[in-house]
Formats: sequence, structure tokens, C-alpha cells
Amino acid sequence: MAQGRLSFYCSAQEDWCQLMARSFEESSGIRVDMTRKSSGETYAQVKAEESNPRGDIWWGGTGDPHLQAAEEGLTEEYISPMRDQLHPWAIAQAESAGNRTIGIYSGALGFGFNRDLLASNNLPEPACWEDLTKPEFKGHVQMANPNSSGTAYTALATMVQLFGEEAGFDYMKRLHANVNQYTKSGSAPIKAAGQGETTVGIVFLHDAVATAVAGFPVSIVAPCEGTGYEIGSMSIIKGARNMDQAKAFYDWALSAEAQSLALQVNAFQVMSNMAAESSDLAPNMDLIKLIDYDFVKYGSSEERRRLLEKWDNDVSRLPQ
Repeated sequence: MAQGRLSFYCSAQEDWCQLMARSFEESSGIRVDMTRKSSGETYAQVKAEESNPRGDIWWGGTGDPHLQAAEEGLTEEYISPMRDQLHPWAIAQAESAGNRTIGIYSGALGFGFNRDLLASNNLPEPACWEDLTKPEFKGHVQMANPNSSGTAYTALATMVQLFGEEAGFDYMKRLHANVNQYTKSGSAPIKAAGQGETTVGIVFLHDAVATAVAGFPVSIVAPCEGTGYEIGSMSIIKGARNMDQAKAFYDWALSAEAQSLALQVNAFQVMSNMAAESSDLAPNMDLIKLIDYDFVKYGSSEERRRLLEKWDNDVSRLPQ
């Protein structure tokens, strides 16, 4: 059995993070210290710790902040012997970042709504992004803050690519008028919808499926205009104190066995290992109208910073 420790930064759902940490401990004998934060928060932590890295590996969360970290030299180049088992989109993610990150799962953006709340408020069933900006949905929509949440940044970048920048920001302003809260975590809005605290939550569709599978009255919508998607990613932190352990985790986390653990915690993403088990309940990416999301551009440090500043200045300060 291998020895040593691993400082594991995780940006997926809490129970999945815990399962990955404990399962790797059992298979390797390496002790894992896990910290769970959203992808935007984890990027900020890795950046803040650049001169004295505390983490060894960062697993999960949307790919954009992983790409930004790669561009800024915060993560380590590594080519895993497991790469030949992965879908082409996972390898393309790695190649676009100089092999400083890699795709571990994929998931489409959309929203879910609480059927009971929709009915009690006499609201029409939303099918499109545009529906969420209608006056009758004022106070009924929740999404995360794109500064802290990779999910919400994907939503912002999606609108810019789907409608063009001017029209995309116009959409975000009109949506803002109907938003009741910007959460820190990307999955929080659909949990709130499930519990009846908001009618609509803008999230990745796999999170909406998980809420529905848990028994909440949630319906899932892939918006009619088309939508963006994420490539959840994994990166080794540059200057990691436990580099051998980090590479061992990286290789293990790309295996079909490790990726199939997702089903134990109702994580319904499309996994990057071609042999990983998948659920019939997972959103079928082939049936969703996906945009040609430009991961390189919208994962770049400059573009990400520019869009977030514009959102802060032009959208978030508007009255609601």
C-alpha cells in the first residue's frame, strides 16, 4: 500500500467529494484531507496560495476556472497513462490547456421548476430561457452568483455566445429583475426549488435530475433556444507538496471504476471514461440543443475577468 497524504480540493457535490476521498483512501492507503468549495471559490484559493501551495489536486467543478488556472500557471502539466480510455472531449480539454487540466465529466445547462409552486401561482410552464424574463416570473427565479459559481459563469458565458454580447447582457438584465437570490453555490437554486423556496432554479441539468430523483416535485427543462454545457475538470496544483500522491489520485480518478462511483450519490453527469457506468436517468446530451461552447475563449483569464466585471457593473447593481 502506498503511504503519505493528499490535500484534495473538491468542487463537486459534497457527498460525491466525500465518496471520492474515502474510496481513494481505501484503494491506495493514502490519507486524504478533503476541502469542498465551489469552483470559483477554489480557483480563488489556489490563486491566493500560489506562493505557498496548500492543496495537491483539484477535482470537479466547471472547466472554465480550471482553464484559467492553467493559463496562469497555477496547475501542473501531466499526461496520464489513462488518457486512451477517455472520450475525445476530455482529451481536447487537456490539449487546450497545455495538459494542465483534463475533462472528467460533462453536463448541459438548463433549469428546473417546482410543479406545485408553478400551479399554486398560476404560472405557465417555462420551456425557454426567454420565458424566465416574463413579468409573471418576478421573484420566482434563482441562480448562483457567477463570481463564486462555475455553473453561473457558464450561464453568463452561454448567454453571450447564444445571443451575442449586447443581447446576452440585455437578457441577463431582464432576468435579474426576476431573480429572488443569487446563491454562492451553483446547485443551491435547484435544491431551493425542490424544497419550495423558489419556483425556478437555473442549474446544470444533472443537478435538476438528482433533485427529482430524491423525490421532489421538480421538472427539468433543456431551454428551447439552445444552451451551453460544462466539461468538469481535474488539475494538479503547481508546486504540490505531495506530487506522487496527486498523480496517483489523478490516474485513479480517470478510471472507469472511480467514475462509476458517481451513481452511488446520484451524480448524473456524463463521465469521461468511455467504460464508466451511466444511468438511464442522466440527461441525454444528444437530444439537447447545445451551442458550440468556446472553452478556450471563455476559460481564459482575461475574458472571464472582463465578463464578471461587466456583470458586476451592468447587471448586479440594478434594482430588482
